[in-house]
Amino acid sequence: MSYQNPPGAYGSPAQNYQRPPPGGQQGYAASPQYGRPQQQGYGGAPPPAGQGYGSPVQQQNQAYPPQNYGRPAAPPQGPPPGANPQLWSWFKAVDTDNSGNLTVDELQRALVNGDWSPFNIETVRNIVNMFDTNNTGTIDFNEFAGLWKYIEDWKQCFQTFDADGSGSIDRNEMRTALRTFGYNLSDKFINLLVQKYDKYGTSGSGRGDVTFDNFVQASVTVKTLTDSFRKFDTDNDGWIQISYEQFLELVVSNR
Repeated sequence: MSYQNPPGAYGSPAQNYQRPPPGGQQGYAASPQYGRPQQQGYGGAPPPAGQGYGSPVQQQNQAYPPQNYGRPAAPPQGPPPGANPQLWSWFKAVDTDNSGNLTVDELQRALVNGDWSPFNIETVRNIVNMFDTNNTGTIDFNEFAGLWKYIEDWKQCFQTFDADGSGSIDRNEMRTALRTFGYNLSDKFINLLVQKYDKYGTSGSGRGDVTFDNFVQASVTVKTLTDSFRKFDTDNDGWIQISYEQFLELVVSNR
């Protein structure tokens, strides 16, 4: 593997371009595609019948009110101090079991691509791992706020390189994106990368393009592998010599 070491660092973006995440330093106005919630908000939906405040308990041949009748109802939990109310409402809508934490499955059901296909579960799992600061395997609201900004920043990055507005990244657009990030990779490798992350490629009907979720996954994979390679490339010439066990360590640490 060889790469170009641009000014500043390797893998650094070209001048006059704000570096996309990881890091997520940019905010931007949300658009209706690429991970936006469907209709009622971020996976939002009204509570099922019978579960809202004041709803009677439906029991056959019984006209009595609920057993806690006459007791004051617990006030609905509001957002934490200083929290974005809209973000809090999205979080509560996605937290279907009201646990106060989001699982990978709950988060995946809330995220969609520009073509309304669900996010790749591996992409969701990797993002959760990045923001799960207390290693619970789930995301609390504070972690969710950082995760949401990360997705929004990647969304802006994706739209920048989706030159034709198709909602996906083709080979030429992928080449432009990677070179803007500072990676000097061959067309052969870029074709392999697109083939690997083409959501429809495994069925033999691949379209030769990459949806938003897999664009994030591909970009993060290239970055993490490059960072691991750099640890062995002490003279920064694009070549390394490693032992068999070092190679295994490199692969296992990036899975």
